[in-house]
Amino acid sequence: MSIHLHNTLSRRKEAFAPIDPANVRLYVCGPTVYDLAHIGNARPVVVFDTLYRLLRHVYGERHVTYVRNITDVEDKIIAAAAANGEPIDALTRRTAVAYHEDMAALNALPPTFEPRATEHIDGMVAMIATLIERGFAYAAEGHVLFNVPSMAEYGRLSGRSLDEMIAGARVEVAPYKKHPADFVLWKPARTGEPGWDSPWGRGRPGWHIECSAMSKALLGETFDIHGGGIDLIFPHHENEIAQSRCAHDGAPLARYWMHNGFVQVNGEKMSKSLGNFFTVRELLEQGHRGEAIRLALLSAHYRQPLDITRDGLGEAKATLDRFYAALDKAGTGAATAAEPAEPPFDLLAALEDDLNTPLALSHLHELLARLNKAGDAGARAAAAAALKRGGALLGLLQQSPGVWLKGAPGGEASDIEAAIAARAAARKSRDFKEADRIRQDLAARGILLDDGPAGTTWRRA
Repeated sequence: MSIHLHNTLSRRKEAFAPIDPANVRLYVCGPTVYDLAHIGNARPVVVFDTLYRLLRHVYGERHVTYVRNITDVEDKIIAAAAANGEPIDALTRRTAVAYHEDMAALNALPPTFEPRATEHIDGMVAMIATLIERGFAYAAEGHVLFNVPSMAEYGRLSGRSLDEMIAGARVEVAPYKKHPADFVLWKPARTGEPGWDSPWGRGRPGWHIECSAMSKALLGETFDIHGGGIDLIFPHHENEIAQSRCAHDGAPLARYWMHNGFVQVNGEKMSKSLGNFFTVRELLEQGHRGEAIRLALLSAHYRQPLDITRDGLGEAKATLDRFYAALDKAGTGAATAAEPAEPPFDLLAALEDDLNTPLALSHLHELLARLNKAGDAGARAAAAAALKRGGALLGLLQQSPGVWLKGAPGGEASDIEAAIAARAAARKSRDFKEADRIRQDLAARGILLDDGPAGTTWRRA
């Protein structure tokens, strides 16, 4: 099979044919680093990490270039730094580190390149100058704005007319605008704000021009796939297309556009006022495992809305417990022996069909059933290897089963092992009342025991 992806631009599923199979290029809009990433921010990271894994499998790890930017100059950053009383670079550096830690906890691979907006100011200034020269942008009162009516196909990505887009969006009103929909490419910097010299005065770039300049620098004028959340279709991605095409003689910015759906919490839009707003860091600190969060984010098709609940995260953890317990019982040797070069066909086919992760997960459960029914060592080894290989495409089941089931190592683990040894001694002396008491005490602490031919193993409930 070949990969098929739903293209937002054409509004249909298309066979994926990269411009250059030796260098498949993917760009995804990354974070604006002024605060911790919330669960909605995590969904595109997990979705496009899964796509990245699929592309690396199909075309080879060295033949896929994945760029995810960091916006480190923007109005929200300036406001947050002022509110915190800290330098802007300290805020962006601290927040970027937290972002990397949180996304790593979700098993997200690092992108090939992670450009920062402040590293590409010269490219933005050059692109803006080209747009002015070609009549697609104009300078006014220290600002430079893109002249939206000059781009005949503006609105094609969102599928709406210019009037419809203006009616459905908050349009900034300014006397220097030629048209209400014109958007800022460059803005003057106030005293104390970060700024760079330019032909239009000291200032900083608008948000939209950043991605156009960074993607051009690292992927070229036209690349294969551009991804992001559905909320970015308009105005961000619509504006990216307009300024890039007009600066590059009409060349398309990307051939395939992919957008993931919104995340809801308990059936409602995430909002601090509703008390259902939480960050990835909060969930991790509350004891939710990163891999369980990832599984929950993959449980619905990426283009559909996704409802996240704490109960759902608990169910995802219980599901992973079953997978890891089966791998643990199969034995370390079985889980790693003779790992197949290819992942299971049905699971791969599901991902190649527009990243159908719910179907892929159902095939992962079929592999679990196969492992549980395996009768001999050879069958267990083959089933465990297939399960691990299929999980790898989804970013799951790559931990040591013992580490997953026992949780964080440390003093508690030693105490648990000592209790298990005491229980074994009680059973050996036929003091079954004491053995049952130890089991019950451990169960009350959330520690479950599994007795088998090789001895007793433990896992967290």
